[in-house]
Amino acid sequence: MTRIAATWMLSMLLLACSKPADLPSPPAPAVPGAAHSVASAVPWVKPDGANIAPVFAQAKAANKPVFLYWGAVWCPPCNQIKATVFTRQDFIARSQSFVPVYLDGDTPGAQKLAAQFKVRGYPTMILFRPDGTELTRLPGEVDAARYMEVLGLGLASVSSVKESLAKAMRGAASTLSPQDWRMLAYYAWDVDEAQLVGENERVATLTKLAQACPPDQGASASRLALLAIVATGQAKKTLADGTSALKRVHEILSDAAQARENFDLLVNYAANIVPVLSRPGSAERQGLLPAMNTALERLAADTTLSTSDRLSAVSAKVALVQMDLAKGAKPKRDVALQSQVREAVAAADKATTNAYERQAVIPEAADLLAQAGLLDDSDALLKAELPKAISPYYHMLVLAGNAKSRGNKSAALDWTQKAWEQSVGPATRLQWGSTYIGRLLELTPQDSVRIEKAATGMLAELEPVPETFYERNRRSLEKMGQRLLAWNSRGQHAAVMKALSSQLNVVCAKLPSQDEAHAACLAVFKLRSAGSKV
Repeated sequence: MTRIAATWMLSMLLLACSKPADLPSPPAPAVPGAAHSVASAVPWVKPDGANIAPVFAQAKAANKPVFLYWGAVWCPPCNQIKATVFTRQDFIARSQSFVPVYLDGDTPGAQKLAAQFKVRGYPTMILFRPDGTELTRLPGEVDAARYMEVLGLGLASVSSVKESLAKAMRGAASTLSPQDWRMLAYYAWDVDEAQLVGENERVATLTKLAQACPPDQGASASRLALLAIVATGQAKKTLADGTSALKRVHEILSDAAQARENFDLLVNYAANIVPVLSRPGSAERQGLLPAMNTALERLAADTTLSTSDRLSAVSAKVALVQMDLAKGAKPKRDVALQSQVREAVAAADKATTNAYERQAVIPEAADLLAQAGLLDDSDALLKAELPKAISPYYHMLVLAGNAKSRGNKSAALDWTQKAWEQSVGPATRLQWGSTYIGRLLELTPQDSVRIEKAATGMLAELEPVPETFYERNRRSLEKMGQRLLAWNSRGQHAAVMKALSSQLNVVCAKLPSQDEAHAACLAVFKLRSAGSKV
């Protein structure tokens, strides 16, 4: 279950459902209705708006943990989870032992609950004790069997991940059980949202955990070490002990079992791991690249992995070829690699019949084709999928990204506009609308008429309720506001900005003055201080 590689399209959407009580009905899979009926066998609970207290009261009375799923209909990794985990008979059976809550980002109250639970990226899955204490965040990128193992560990755990981390960091690592170490190693660090550690502390924390993990917990220690290396690369920092880290990675890559255990980190972050361990042209690089590619080849051919995961292994190979290119430079055509990409995509297209999984696999396959310079193939795959996709507006943004890569601004904007017009759900429409306005400002800043029309249309859809200004909604509006303010930095579009501000103020005035949403609404068109995050 991998998150798609970051492209132009994805950078607009991600850090990345109609009725959550029942999973949304997709186009019919291979056996009509089969995927939906199996997935719906999980007794999902739908919160009443932003009031989730009755759910935890129910859990406490029954002495059951709470499993919270936070996602969206369009989100590819969410659909991968639905197809590969939520349809498993062992997950359905295990769901009887906890209260499963399905929270869709477009339903009433969802964004406020997201702010309450500090969930941002789709999907995020959290396990709570019956009293509401957070136990752990479950990893969405591992394979289904590993996911079930980690879920089982969480359900059986006496200590929360936060409690285990505190013990390890204060020098009491010896008091942690093998299960505690396993949960730390498989915690969803990528969607932590500062619940365990702040972003600036993650590298030091993971490094210390890897060092503190006892030798007899080799698998957990290796994974924690690999997580620390990935975090170091993401933070653009230097490894404290690069020699030991390089040796550890070679050990993982040369051992098929270890590489398989950590496949999610290798396929998603290969082009992050290699640069932090070696310089271009160095002896270290010359030894590491072949080892990484060999491991990726094994993973791409591993039929125990999902179709999406095998595609990601090929995508990682493409990323390794391109990782040292200067920004904007086009890679040389690699005929053999392009052939492998085409074969992998064709096999994935043919093998994937489940409608949920196709929502994950097809955009990933199209992105892989685009990465490899096969834009026409990517377009053809996406256009063929549009009539049967669960959320075709997501695919349209990939098409927009392809058009932009060709330098076709008109087509890029038309696809982005069409995606916004066809998007469904208040939070999704806010996000897609903000994306469209951002692309207009980037590609045709001189077209003030089209920009004003788009911004006016987006603001006209805002409901004057606090929910509109929480979590992802708030961030979509803030991004739009900051982009428009930058567009008007010299006052050249003052009339447009005045009209938009007046339109938004009407909405703000209808919000409860004591609610934080009121201040968030008023702040949309206010300049932020230097260095602040949007």
